[in-house]
Amino acid sequence: MYDITIIGAGITGSLIAHGLSKYDLKVLVLEKENDVAEGATGANSAMVHSGHDPKPDTLKCRYNVIGNRMYPELCKELQVDFLGIGAFVVATDDIEEEKLETLIRQCEERDIPFEVLSGDEARAIEPNLSDGVTKALSLPSTGIIMPFEVTIAAMEEAMLNGVELKLDYEVKKIDKQKDYFVINDEIETKVLINCAGAHCDDITNMLRTSPYKVITRKGEYFVLDHLEDYLHHVIYPTPSLKGKGVLAIPTVHGNIMLGPNSDETEDRDDDATGSGLDYIRKEINKTMKNVPFNKLIHTFAGLRPHIDLGDFYIKEDDVISNFIHVAGIESPGLTAAPAIAKDVINDIVMPKFADCKAKAEYVRRKPFIDMRHMSFEEKQKLVESDPDFGKIICRCEKISLGQIKDVIRRKCGATTIKGVKMRCRPGMGRCQGGFCEPEVLKILSEELHKDVTDIKLDRDGSNVLLASAKEEL
Repeated sequence: MYDITIIGAGITGSLIAHGLSKYDLKVLVLEKENDVAEGATGANSAMVHSGHDPKPDTLKCRYNVIGNRMYPELCKELQVDFLGIGAFVVATDDIEEEKLETLIRQCEERDIPFEVLSGDEARAIEPNLSDGVTKALSLPSTGIIMPFEVTIAAMEEAMLNGVELKLDYEVKKIDKQKDYFVINDEIETKVLINCAGAHCDDITNMLRTSPYKVITRKGEYFVLDHLEDYLHHVIYPTPSLKGKGVLAIPTVHGNIMLGPNSDETEDRDDDATGSGLDYIRKEINKTMKNVPFNKLIHTFAGLRPHIDLGDFYIKEDDVISNFIHVAGIESPGLTAAPAIAKDVINDIVMPKFADCKAKAEYVRRKPFIDMRHMSFEEKQKLVESDPDFGKIICRCEKISLGQIKDVIRRKCGATTIKGVKMRCRPGMGRCQGGFCEPEVLKILSEELHKDVTDIKLDRDGSNVLLASAKEEL
């Protein structure tokens, strides 16, 4: 019998698991994919929003502002990247300038630091802003992270402290007994937390008619090569009814992302790119100029689990005790996640375990080995201790064999080519794995003691090699 089971290992579910791992509780996380951060967490704008945009008196507004203030310390605790680079929300005409005035008032009301710049003042800082930009709202508390890095780190540390993670585990049935739940006729748990993202209402419908309906919205993105000199701040257009608009976003590793669009889709697992990319090409020219599309190296799409209630839905169920909803976590859900996790733990879960104590000893994870930030002397010492760190596998990102082995061997370690890519970046460079992917496949096969035909690129069914050519002949 588990004390608490969390369905979904995106950033919110993983941060809840991480927080609960600090207590003497038996905690289980169930994830239907073969890795954490596979849903909305792994495909978004990777931004810590300031909190200037959400509607007043909503959970989105409350948790956005609090979560923004929590991120620097959270990333320091988990030993992952956080860059507080700031953002500009830009206007290009009188109507958009009026919208900026609303955002300025909201910044004042929410105690969000800001500065108002003329178009020329903004271009002096960001020369590649469009000549049509007439005014800009500067938001210095905006930051950037790698969402899957935060999620993996949180889950790794949770597992080091006793949390169990079951991957490739799809919840198909839930039965409510008097004071516990039974999942798929085999897992018993006292408390059930629904963090299933785009499938939150499917999970709820296994117990009762869901009070909300998930409406998935797809957003597509371009990824450009390392362009540290092109852009230094996040650039937003003025927001519209469809969302924050098409953004230009620096990443923590020096790439630039452009996007997203926002189109509803009935397929809750549809992450294919399509016509939305044409929309992004058109819209980005309203705020940016000299966009170097010749430096394009990748495109991707992600789904946002919007719900028909229009806000986050975070509460214990009105009918079924000990069943907790964490639903509708779309933008600014990434920013809000630490604050959501804190309130779910402190206000809803822990009062049910009033006699439970915090652990006397807590294990901290070690950061991923990142040779980018090492001096020559540090690298030399590392290679002397383990020659694998001197063997470069990914030429574009300069990732060594030692780094790849490290991310496979850890708790919550990589088991797929994408899993290695998310953790230490081989395949994220200019050639997109053209040179290193066969080597990563071989390393996974050796480290996991699996045949190469069993190694997947990403999700189930994405096996890279199907059979030996000699066997087929």
